[in-house]
Amino acid sequence: MEAPDLLVVKNLKKYFPVRRMNLWGNISQIRAVDGVEFFLRKGETVGLVGESGCGKTTLGRCILRLEEPTEGEIYFEKKNILACNRREMKRFRGEVQIIFQDPYSSLDPRMNVGQIISEGLCIHRHLSRIERERHVKELMEIVGLLPGQIHLYPHEFSGGQRQRISIARALALRPKLVIADEPVSALDVSIQAQVLNLLITLQRQFELSYIFISHDLRVVRHISDRVAVMYLGRIVEVAPVKRLYENPLHPYTESLLSAVPLADPLMKKQRIVLEGDVPSSINPPPGCSFHPRCRNKRLSCTQESPRMRELEHEHWVACFFPVHRAEAKIESHMGYSYLPPKDLEPGN
Repeated sequence: MEAPDLLVVKNLKKYFPVRRMNLWGNISQIRAVDGVEFFLRKGETVGLVGESGCGKTTLGRCILRLEEPTEGEIYFEKKNILACNRREMKRFRGEVQIIFQDPYSSLDPRMNVGQIISEGLCIHRHLSRIERERHVKELMEIVGLLPGQIHLYPHEFSGGQRQRISIARALALRPKLVIADEPVSALDVSIQAQVLNLLITLQRQFELSYIFISHDLRVVRHISDRVAVMYLGRIVEVAPVKRLYENPLHPYTESLLSAVPLADPLMKKQRIVLEGDVPSSINPPPGCSFHPRCRNKRLSCTQESPRMRELEHEHWVACFFPVHRAEAKIESHMGYSYLPPKDLEPGN
């Protein structure tokens, strides 16, 4: 039996205005997130991958409402958080936390470890100073830090230790969802493995759900249950991790996987090199946004934008001519919404 959905994102868009105006007097917009739809089950990890600038981090910030979406709906436990009042948002922020990419700039250098980890407790929990300190020391032990380091400052720790502080801060309020924005990309390889294993252990211990944002496909394969591939502000493929790595359907996913280096120097594989550069998100190409770089493009790719369709069980792809010619379960080449039908109503 599948776990219930914790998070459902529907037609989410985030456009950033550009100050310069075009010939018609309109202000141009950067389409950072352009109609994203996906869901996350309780206890699941969804890896979000793609090239730099594809909108991964902006999507995560929109879910947290650190950035206000231009359009769309975000349901957390069947409640539309974009319609929440101030009190409801305070409760939501205690249930959803983030681990930032850079462990050096994400920690306030003027605060010691105890103050950093307990900051959320001061806002959301009515605990005494002794109770907060005990709770902080317990969290430090859980993430692999010494309780005696509670009065030290961030500059006295290594990069891996700083990221452990960030993880402890995210766990302080016992959240249900943690958005990890490239949490190991700034760390050494050996430290990356330690932090990844720590995140997996904490997920089991605290029954967490993760949205794991990364451009490293090897890291995503290690930690994810399902993987969503983004390109130019849109999700182009979603599948269980094993199926996506063994049988990618979208040409973009296929090229990304071909670039992953192999551990065995004697093994060789065909490298798929994409032509041209990533199109501008201010003026994306008509039709499929990937068609200028796609080797499988046809005339229809330049005229219509493909919708997500399920070609295999839980394997969704937005492509008219996928790499693997599996029989589509949806007859129309435009497909339908990737989101499964849910009893969601605005404001519920």
